Amino acid sequence: MLIGCGNKEDAKERALAKEPFERTEFLMGTVVKVTIYNQDKQEALDAAFNRIEELAGLITVDEGNGNSEIEKINEQAGIEPVKVSDDLYYLLQAAYDYSESTAGSFDLTVGPITELWHIGFDDARKPEQSEIDETLNLVEYSKVKFDDEAQTVYLPEEGMRLDLGAIAKGFITDEVVEMLKEHEVDTAIIDLGGNVYVMGDSARGEGAAWNVGIQDPFETRGTIIGSLALSDRSIVTSGIYERFLEVDGVNYHHLMNPETGYPFDNELAGVSVITKKSIDGDGLSTSLFSKGLKEGLEYVNTLEDVDAIFVTKDKEVYVSEGLKESFKLTNDAFTLK
Repeated sequence: MLIGCGNKEDAKERALAKEPFERTEFLMGTVVKVTIYNQDKQEALDAAFNRIEELAGLITVDEGNGNSEIEKINEQAGIEPVKVSDDLYYLLQAAYDYSESTAGSFDLTVGPITELWHIGFDDARKPEQSEIDETLNLVEYSKVKFDDEAQTVYLPEEGMRLDLGAIAKGFITDEVVEMLKEHEVDTAIIDLGGNVYVMGDSARGEGAAWNVGIQDPFETRGTIIGSLALSDRSIVTSGIYERFLEVDGVNYHHLMNPETGYPFDNELAGVSVITKKSIDGDGLSTSLFSKGLKEGLEYVNTLEDVDAIFVTKDKEVYVSEGLKESFKLTNDAFTLK
């Protein structure tokens, strides 16, 4: 998603490395890349990946080994509450709050539906309607029980499943940013499978923003439609481009509607959300996608320090009020409205 540095003629010199410290790994089913431009920060890079691996170990649900805290909660659904770590308790409460604030278009208990379709995996399939109807009874975020004193989480019905895929990468991105700050890093790029955070000013100079590309929702990751100049911001994209299942000539993407049990179906192909915190971008990107163009654009314009770019299936691009002067369309296949 990142396409380069900004520029500024009077940019000040900073203590940056001649060659950035960079590391790429495959974690949580996606490519994770952290690039640090400050001098002598190899230790910070190692600390960042240690934190990513630590948090990924709490939330992984597709390993099938029952080792993660999320898997333990799912396994104990209808049986007993599960005591969890501080990190996971915070994340689950944040996911609950987003479920509540979006009236369930984001739902942390959508796990039975995503497991049924399993889009993105070799055994993905389109379920029978009877299976979907039965599974929908298990999707309801308000049933999740929290005990603050005991720090436990309980799913009261057998078969309920938590799925934090729509918010976990944002949470981990924010934790990496804090970890890098603790190591006095102020110039870096964090990319957790398309959840991008540009930290500080561009490596080209103080006061110069990073140029960040906006994902083309019709192509694989890295293909862009335009760019934005950003500093200390997260950009998260939800769309149909990355994971889908084709059945009888119809593509079913991975963004599931908790009310119908099918992927959200509207005029949108993708939504990119710019926020200060990546966890907010994660939660909002799914919600805005679910609302469709008109309602989503109206809603984001009521939010403070949040902007968004909407791309329709007809390749029309709409931006929120805060981006009308800064977004640059670079792909001739699209039309800025």
